[in-house]
Amino acid sequence: MSRIDEELPGLIMKQLLLGVLLLFSFVVHAQPVAVINESIDEHNFMPYELSFLVDSTNNLQFDDLHKPEMSERFKQHSDYQNKDFKTNASYWIKLPVQITSETSKVWLFEFYDQTIDHIEAYVPQADGSYKKIIMGDSHPFSKRMFMHKNFEVMLNSNLDSSTVYYFKIKSHTFADIRVALRSVNRFVYYSLNEYFLFGTFYGMILIISLYNFLIFVAIREIKNIFYIMYILSVAAYAMSYDGIGFQYLWPNHPEWNKYAVGITLYSVILWGLIFTRRFLSTRTNYPKLDKALVIMIVARSAFFVVELFAFPDLLTFRNIEIIPLSLIFYTGITVWRRGYRPARFFVIAYGILFSGFFIRTLVYFNILPFTTLSHYSLHFSFVLEMLFLTFALGDRIRILKNMRDRALKRIIYQHEENVKLKDQVNRELEQKVQERTLELNQKNKELEEMNKKLEQQSREINEINSILDLDNWKLKNSIKEVLNERLLEKTMDYKQFRTLYPDSLACYRFLENLKWEKGFSCRKCSNEKYFSGTQKFARRCTKCGYNESITAYTIFHSLKFQIEKGFYIAYLTVTAKKDYTLESLSEQLELRTNTVWSFKHKVQDRIAELEKRGKKPHASGWEEVIMITESTGKSSSKRTKDLPEEVL
Repeated sequence: MSRIDEELPGLIMKQLLLGVLLLFSFVVHAQPVAVINESIDEHNFMPYELSFLVDSTNNLQFDDLHKPEMSERFKQHSDYQNKDFKTNASYWIKLPVQITSETSKVWLFEFYDQTIDHIEAYVPQADGSYKKIIMGDSHPFSKRMFMHKNFEVMLNSNLDSSTVYYFKIKSHTFADIRVALRSVNRFVYYSLNEYFLFGTFYGMILIISLYNFLIFVAIREIKNIFYIMYILSVAAYAMSYDGIGFQYLWPNHPEWNKYAVGITLYSVILWGLIFTRRFLSTRTNYPKLDKALVIMIVARSAFFVVELFAFPDLLTFRNIEIIPLSLIFYTGITVWRRGYRPARFFVIAYGILFSGFFIRTLVYFNILPFTTLSHYSLHFSFVLEMLFLTFALGDRIRILKNMRDRALKRIIYQHEENVKLKDQVNRELEQKVQERTLELNQKNKELEEMNKKLEQQSREINEINSILDLDNWKLKNSIKEVLNERLLEKTMDYKQFRTLYPDSLACYRFLENLKWEKGFSCRKCSNEKYFSGTQKFARRCTKCGYNESITAYTIFHSLKFQIEKGFYIAYLTVTAKKDYTLESLSEQLELRTNTVWSFKHKVQDRIAELEKRGKKPHASGWEEVIMITESTGKSSSKRTKDLPEEVL
């Protein structure tokens, strides 16, 4: 018998045993066993292909899974979608695996989602026990089995029978429970390519940032700084989202993973809104949308503060960002339609970004299949968006340069036209100046002759004016003499009297000449030097400071009505005319009868005093009646209270 014939019964028995085990595993686990052989390199287990149970109480332990009744709770959920994930609940996943003895590859399980808080992997051992491995972004990065951004668990290749792997997943936010089964060779190849793409992605961001910084240094436009802050925020958000930040920036601070995505996403939206306002010049091109952008900045910042300090779990709530992104996209389209050409690449950039978000949303709701391209659609859209925004900045500079060049050409053309016009005008002006010079010389000669004639006429007119002034002076003096004579001889009415004393100023000048015609002499110290007093026309002694008003030591002192009316009453009283009654005089002067009667008697008392001294005021004039000397100043007359019935 040959060697093959000897080994054939053993091979047949082994295959029968393997078939029984597979059938038993399918019945027990209600999920097909993943058979590993040389023909495959990887297999992705979608959520609807997995058998899992949801522990909302978080009290279920691994030892409880081996109870007979627990096997029925592991079920496949064909209608499961990512939105069905329950936060803060424990998901127990069971994966039966069969490694055939023919394979020489080393295998591992990999979880794509880097944001899962806590993963417990239970790996079967040869003695039937399980080894517990703890992973998750709530644990330090150094405790991982592989220094990789994803979570990996090595399969026990020493077991060639059907074995079951258990995984416990718990996260405070959405967790993608897809599991990939792949060989180490495939993992190395995939990881190298993935990290190469990450290096390209972040390298492009760094190069674009440096490029825009150099542009800012050259042209000093602040919008380039805003754009740099925006793309650096995009880089920070991507690093927080894909696990690169945790691996390289804060590996020993897993608590930062709870805040990194929310903070960096807020930074992306904030700088995106600020850059939009500056790049599109919305304050000038569309003030209403500029106000809406400002309101959005304030509202999003307020919501971020609430998230950060009151509800940290909301930091990972990304659906709200569709509102500011839609406003940015709508603003770009509106400004572009209004004729602002630099907005065209801006609209294309955010259109690509919206497409990336849309594809990522379709993958999230399991509408599109999970592939490398769909998984990193947001990264690709960010790259294209940054490129087009860079084109937009360059296009804006190009458009502004073209506008400047056209403006310079117009200025040069206008300058040339101005030079031609200036030369023409200068030639015409020179000709006009020559003609005008001849005319001016002729006119100057005529003006000189006219000036001579005018000078002669001026001398004649001055002589005539001198004669007229002399005649006017003589005529005024004659009029004054006539009026003074009439003042003493004939009774003048109030209108005629006011031609001599039209107002208070004329009366005060008369009193000033009457009192101080011969010079000032202080009545207290006889000092003859003075300066202006506190009232108009008053004089104050420079030695003793005595202030003498213009009406002091006159019959008009302490007068309670207009002094020109007092002058007229005194005039009538001194001339002893009886053409007016008290009532008619009161009506004419618009004074009370008692007032007229009182002042009239004051004048009469003064006349009586002068007559006692042997003077006749009616004959010599009324200057002595007006002035009161110190010897007579203290005298007073008795007035009756009753009004007389006699007329003046």
